[in-house]
Amino acid sequence: MALYAKDEGGKDFDPVPAGVHIAICTAVYDLGTQFNEKFNKSARKALIQWELPDHRITIQDKDTGEDLDLPRAISKQYTLSLHEKANLRKELEGWRGKSFTEQELEGFDILKLLGVCCQIQIIHKKTEKKTYANITAVFPLPKEQWKKPENPLRSFSFDDGGKIPDGTPDWVKDIICGSDEWEMRKYNSYDPAGDEPPPNDDIPF
Repeated sequence: MALYAKDEGGKDFDPVPAGVHIAICTAVYDLGTQFNEKFNKSARKALIQWELPDHRITIQDKDTGEDLDLPRAISKQYTLSLHEKANLRKELEGWRGKSFTEQELEGFDILKLLGVCCQIQIIHKKTEKKTYANITAVFPLPKEQWKKPENPLRSFSFDDGGKIPDGTPDWVKDIICGSDEWEMRKYNSYDPAGDEPPPNDDIPF
């Protein structure tokens, strides 16, 4: 599979603590082309999700009723662009610890992020009703400190004609299904049911 970049819903929990945390990328979703009312324009979007192994949460399994001790998760949406001013490019270069080459800028597969560890910086933004945990920077993590993900690695890409994998949060599905690309699939009688796309084993980036 590939998802090339070119030149939160459900129950409320306390926000992830502010600071710098070890994180593992466990999901990359192509959100398709989304319309932004604020800027009155459309852009191709992607969502990257991380689990935080040092911050835990207890969740009840809806099938068995068993209490599960799981890592907290956090995600961020990006415009799928490697333009010099794009947040995705800035944070990927921070994650890599190096700039992109001219060749990579022609098309970099962000599905290579799956399973890769890093450090993320979180800053809280407070409103009258809620405190939001925002990812403001991503840094490399020395390989000897890497940890294995506890959650399955999930990905989705319109470019590959893939199917939304089981376990995808409903709010993410809703965003994908609201995209221009999904509307085209409906028009072409696309059947979203089926097997998960094959895993991406190309971890290094």
